[in-house]
Amino acid sequence: MSGPRAFRILIIMAAIMGADGVILAALSAHQADATRLGPASSMLLFHSLAVLGTVALAERGVIHAQIGIVAAWGFVIAAALFATDLTLRQYGAQNLFAFAAAWPRPSS
Repeated sequence: MSGPRAFRILIIMAAIMGADGVILAALSAHQADATRLGPASSMLLFHSLAVLGTVALAERGVIHAQIGIVAAWGFVIAAALFATDLTLRQYGAQNLFAFAAAWPRPSS
């Protein structure tokens, strides 16, 4: 997948990441002891902008289109895994992956 179709899909993914980041920020601000949702929100918001920037650079030919698409998908996947792991830890007390988002645990 290359060209305008990939760019459109990545822009939609960035919009979804941004919306999810805003939702997590609101939950973090209004729920008691929601400390893990703040970093998840920040990760989604910042990486949504990175995706948009990468797509803009690739579309204008500043960087090679294929490299830009791969980099943008890397931002999407990594931020989604990180935010999902922290959100699952917040609400479900379980991990997506063992060390996807290492969080300090209390000493035993």
